[in-house]
Amino acid sequence: MVAWAASQNVLNRAAEGVGQLITGAAHSAGYGVLLLWRSLGWLRALWKRRQEILHQMHASGVLSLGVCLIVAMFTGMILAVQAGRELARYQQQAIVGSLVSVTMAREMGPFMTAIILAACVGSAMAAEIGTMRVSEEIDALEVMSINPVMFLVMPRVVALTLVCPALTILTNVVSVVGGAVVCQSLLGVSYYVYFDNALEILELKDLYSGLAKALVFGMTVATIGCTQGMLATGGARGVGVATRNAVVHALLMILILGYFMTRAFYDVA
Repeated sequence: MVAWAASQNVLNRAAEGVGQLITGAAHSAGYGVLLLWRSLGWLRALWKRRQEILHQMHASGVLSLGVCLIVAMFTGMILAVQAGRELARYQQQAIVGSLVSVTMAREMGPFMTAIILAACVGSAMAAEIGTMRVSEEIDALEVMSINPVMFLVMPRVVALTLVCPALTILTNVVSVVGGAVVCQSLLGVSYYVYFDNALEILELKDLYSGLAKALVFGMTVATIGCTQGMLATGGARGVGVATRNAVVHALLMILILGYFMTRAFYDVA
């Protein structure tokens, strides 16, 4: 009887933990959707908050540019090495440029850019707003009749939504250049042949589908970062949890949204 009661107690605690996890996830998701809706409603204050938007664009775009370009360069080089190694067996290494350009424009460009922004910018947003929440600065804004969504969230969402596509374009260009360097130095493919194949295969759909993904990814990263910051509780430890959750949730949503957007643009059914 004692063992049976102990096992039931363990099962009850496990069920309670699962229930709290599901409830917390549902609450966080609902709060995030509502926060995004409210921030879009405050677009009427766009001109009023233009200085903060520009500041956030500098913080999220310019300060992340170096990391994005380095990752883009080596991503293109890795793609060229791996693809060229296999295609060289069939004397088809000349089409490596096509593979790199299409892969980066459709998927890897917006995906890699969004991951970098989630790690560098989304976490910073969660930490900054979370610190303001636990130190009651957001409550002070409300006391002064300043809407926190207009003052804090909307500029960050707008800034990252604009910055992510811009960084994606640079990521695509630099990665293709990185692949060209590898093809010229290791595979014996001239720059002319490489870039001719890279540009020939690209279609307008490849470009706008990738930029559409980048737009959605940027908005998602900013919304999740602000949501976790606004929901932070429990002092410094709560801010740390919010920062971690912002990165994890953003990465998961990037993968999920990326899949469904790919299905929407390239549905083969």
